[in-house]
Amino acid sequence: MPSMSTDSGWPGTAGSLLMAGWCLAMAGVASAQAVVATQPARVAAAISTVEKAITAEAEATVKAFNAGDATALGSMFIEDAELVDENGNVTESRGEITALFKRFFERFPQAVLEMEVTDARAIGDELVIEEGIRRITADQGTAAAQVRYAAVRAKEGDRWPIASYREFSDDPLPTPAEMLAPLDWLVGEWVDESPEGRTQIQYQWSEDGNFLIGDYNLSVGGRAASRSTQRIGWDPVESRLRSWTFDSDGGFSEGEWMAVDDGWLVKSEATLPDGTTGSATISIRPSDQDHFVVESTDRIVAGAKEPDFKLVIARKPPAPAAAAAPGK
Repeated sequence: MPSMSTDSGWPGTAGSLLMAGWCLAMAGVASAQAVVATQPARVAAAISTVEKAITAEAEATVKAFNAGDATALGSMFIEDAELVDENGNVTESRGEITALFKRFFERFPQAVLEMEVTDARAIGDELVIEEGIRRITADQGTAAAQVRYAAVRAKEGDRWPIASYREFSDDPLPTPAEMLAPLDWLVGEWVDESPEGRTQIQYQWSEDGNFLIGDYNLSVGGRAASRSTQRIGWDPVESRLRSWTFDSDGGFSEGEWMAVDDGWLVKSEATLPDGTTGSATISIRPSDQDHFVVESTDRIVAGAKEPDFKLVIARKPPAPAAAAAPGK
């Protein structure tokens, strides 16, 4: 019998308006400690002055934002500045940026800004690049909207207004469990009964919730024949689901999972106990909540093509309830 191993934020307009908020963040961004540690000597000599200037810009930005002063915030940008929010919306010129802030404060008059500069570096004597995080709380008791930003400041006299500001979504990466959620239907006990033997299958979540664990037990003529254990997890490097299967005879295999319209395709590479290798394409398609179909094609073992196969796997029915005791 062939191996049964399956291996083998802000909504809508608010987002644009909040971008305005980023501005301030970026404008104020700053804390003196973040500006350049290792720069050419001529730039390093001016670090103290730049730190003071950026600190002043930051304080003015936070003060203006928390006061709802759109005009003062607009003055933190050069005349032909550009602002790009996390949704890719572009606002150009100091006048348009000021208008953006005005609309924002009309909608969120109680908004509060917090900023954290994570990096700042001088580029020559006239430019400073800042990177950081800005958080805006629209109203008391609401969650803060957080984004990452990158800003370019250009020197104008004693000031360092913003020439270009761009923000990026700072949503947390999905957890392995979230990426595995589409396979949650596998959890439970399953069985395949065919002329070659009986395979009992059980899937469950790992204790940490980061993997799906499958156990396959094959019996022939009522006697145990082989056992396989599988783990399915999320590969963040390749951005895909991956599985690893280990057989009781010493063989093992690895599979790359790809979602398709009606289920999953698994590209499997296997190593047999004798050192030969094999590969196969496996299709897994749920047909209803109690059945799924497994088809294996393109099966190559030690360079030789093997026949395709198709199996229908059924959810194991619950054990019958114990008979009621006499007189009950």
